[in-house]
Amino acid sequence: MNKASKPAYLVLQDGKIFKGRGFSASGMTSGEVVFNTSITGYQEILTDPSYANQIIVMTYPHIGNYGVNKEDLESKKVHAKGFVVKEYSELYSNHRATGSLGDYLKKEGVPALQDIDTRALVRHIREKGAMPGVLAVGSQLSVAALKKKAKELPSMKGQNLAKEVAQQVASHKSQGSGYKVIAYDFGIKQNILNLLKENGCQVKVVPYEYSAEKILKSKEKIDGVFLSNGPGDPAACTEAIENVKKLIGKKPIFGICLGHQILSLALGAKTYKLRFGHRGGNQPVKNIDSKAVEITSQNHGFAVDPNSLPHDVRITHMHLNDHTVSGIEHKTLPAFSVQYHPEASPGPHDSRYLFHKFVALMKKGGKRL
Repeated sequence: MNKASKPAYLVLQDGKIFKGRGFSASGMTSGEVVFNTSITGYQEILTDPSYANQIIVMTYPHIGNYGVNKEDLESKKVHAKGFVVKEYSELYSNHRATGSLGDYLKKEGVPALQDIDTRALVRHIREKGAMPGVLAVGSQLSVAALKKKAKELPSMKGQNLAKEVAQQVASHKSQGSGYKVIAYDFGIKQNILNLLKENGCQVKVVPYEYSAEKILKSKEKIDGVFLSNGPGDPAACTEAIENVKKLIGKKPIFGICLGHQILSLALGAKTYKLRFGHRGGNQPVKNIDSKAVEITSQNHGFAVDPNSLPHDVRITHMHLNDHTVSGIEHKTLPAFSVQYHPEASPGPHDSRYLFHKFVALMKKGGKRL
């Protein structure tokens, strides 16, 4: 442990307190406390816009040993509000590394905490559910004051964070060549853009509120619409849901994560908040058609209610840990989505075929395969 590190506290909304040591920026932050089961990939996780307004707890005990680099960024900044680990490694070794994780978080102004019992913290979240909390590093506030602040924090339910994140990330420049795809930015990850381009798409990223009419009346032919990942409560994304409603049946649609939830809501389904969500690179998903089990990367705290799906929409994928909906498609219209991240690379590339499916739909002019 770094002897120069400062005392730090993580205080949950239900009053549970964890004391440790800070290893990055001093100060106080707050957000929904969630855990991620990935062994590696902490830089991709921290820069994933889907983690806006969240404090991330890593279940793997040893974090930081390969440093950080410029190639693994999913966006231009850290979107997580705070970071919690069992043991932070100041020493790092990797041929791509350009610096330490601690220095990177300090530069980004993100407080981070180490030297706590992360197993006990994760068990508490699993039993009580993900909840807001306050993380303070070197703060002058008393524990009583931190507990009071934690009690006053709002739930993630009802928060439209996608609109806030998208305004910071969206770019109107087209990238790549081939099929012209409009990608709605609800907090889009860089590797999604990489995979769309690799699969022969010319991608134009548009902001959260970009109207469906602009797409349908565009002078240039738009071959397909992509709905990105993002943070917050999908049911609060009312403008996005209304736009997608107008696009269903008019253009091939492919959604990932929050995009999956928004498509489902636009089709008439409902969503609900999970107790502690799915976050990690080892989530098992069954493909209903092929019977194959895909090992997937996931990051979400809400899910689609299977009982609310209309009769013309079918479930294509199911999470094997809790049997939640992991994928849907319309039975007659060119629209499908998955709850997980087929563009991520936690090791397997089991789900890359979904990009091929999207391209095949566009090749057929939106006709079902």
